[in-house]
Amino acid sequence: MASTQRESLSEEFEKRYDALAAIPGNTIGGGLKGVEKESLRIDMNGFLSQTPHPKALGSALTNRFITTDFSEALLEFVTPPLASTWETLGSMCDVQQFTYERLGRELLWVTSMPCRAPDDVEIPLARYGPSNVGQMKTIYRRGLGYRYGRQMQTIAGVHFNYSLPDAFWPQYQKVCGDTRTESDFRSDQYLCLIRNFRRFGWLALYLFGASPALCKSFTSGADVNLPSFSDDTYYEPFGTSLRMSDLGYTNQSQARIAISLNSLDDYIADLSEAIRTPEPAYEEIGVKVGDVYRQLNANRLQIENEYYSSIRPKRVAKSGEHPTAALRRGGIEYVEIRSLDINIFDPAGLNQNTMRFMEAFLIYCLLEDSPAFDDESLAEANCNHSQTAKNGRDPTLRLHRGGARVSLIKWAGEILEKVAAVAALIDRGEGSDSYGKAVNLMQSLVRHPEKTPSARILEELRQANTGFFEFALSVANSHKNYFASIAPLSDETKKELQREARDSLQRQRDVEAADDISLDEYLARYFDAE
Repeated sequence: MASTQRESLSEEFEKRYDALAAIPGNTIGGGLKGVEKESLRIDMNGFLSQTPHPKALGSALTNRFITTDFSEALLEFVTPPLASTWETLGSMCDVQQFTYERLGRELLWVTSMPCRAPDDVEIPLARYGPSNVGQMKTIYRRGLGYRYGRQMQTIAGVHFNYSLPDAFWPQYQKVCGDTRTESDFRSDQYLCLIRNFRRFGWLALYLFGASPALCKSFTSGADVNLPSFSDDTYYEPFGTSLRMSDLGYTNQSQARIAISLNSLDDYIADLSEAIRTPEPAYEEIGVKVGDVYRQLNANRLQIENEYYSSIRPKRVAKSGEHPTAALRRGGIEYVEIRSLDINIFDPAGLNQNTMRFMEAFLIYCLLEDSPAFDDESLAEANCNHSQTAKNGRDPTLRLHRGGARVSLIKWAGEILEKVAAVAALIDRGEGSDSYGKAVNLMQSLVRHPEKTPSARILEELRQANTGFFEFALSVANSHKNYFASIAPLSDETKKELQREARDSLQRQRDVEAADDISLDEYLARYFDAE
């Protein structure tokens, strides 16, 4: 049965691929790519910064390029959606160079897992000013702290946003012989991509995982059942991404929340239900205690963004619009990949080869057959994710596939052959070989696990005979020096970022001045509109 299923997947992929390859021109290249990268601000000794968000960076509430995530110290850099990986990488480098120039003696932490992690009470929540929307954002983060602990929320990552070109969809709809509206077809196909990324996304953890070790301070003395690398460092000998394991974002707190990926209506309904369903454990926390909101509500999810997933369907929302309402209004516009670790070996946190591979891989996930999930197949996907995060480089590791067990190396090789074919089609349209070279590099990482970022980190620690903290702090200093040494920002770019910082402060003041109702009424209206 498992063999038959694999053959049908290959046949479906080849059928769609061949039909697209027969269309002249650049059929699948040129999709929009955007990156969001989180980075903790630290002092020169490696401790979490306790200073406010630098005013020279503008307003964290309204700046399009530089904001904050959970903590006042957790910066988030955002690129616009761009057609080429070079433009996207350049934008990410520009915004970080601009930031480094305004950090004074502070550094940016260069790995996903935090170090010298303070107690929860010493981790400052992000602050967005006294406006209703600003207070709501801080309350949401306070709720996350109560529910999951603030330390866990300081884990940082790289999010890769991707959409296929608009011109692709009518052609692909003809290939599939589908007669629905283009919006319905597009949403359905993005969900096919999403389901397959959940099936095959363990490969991204293997290739790009860069958190095989963590500082013992992060565990707050809890028994984590990990071997010690040094006095201050835990590690997994074959680990790839402890960030994406049960020690990080993949926690058990949301295990009972089932969100269907089999249709957009089901996805929206399940997510909306989780936001409306009271959770007894969260009711014990309280919502508004005295004059202080501890959380937005006591439901399973406060808002949609609380649901953790390695990939999300997305649509740009209008002002004040819920993410589910935006999806209901216009369907899926792009996907957000949330499983990439910060690459400590790249000052920008990622590189073009990562983006090129991810683009080709996501297109492969679209073209491959994508059966609806049932409980068994979803459990398989989750198990493969967990095993790869903690033991992905173990040569004896076997993953679950259609009820059978298969070597990670063998399965990865089969997938990468098809991803290489997608890359060749992109290169044909662009008149280059850059996507093919990116996939070739990933194929070499499968053949040589010691070359993966996770293995290289552990080898660096062994060679230097040091712990995770000392190594990462040294690299943090070198990255600061790197951005200080490269060519200065162009006048045009510098002026744009300065203007955005300045204008964002005025936009925040405008938001604050426009409030004409109380916070209580604002929150009531927000949730009534869901």
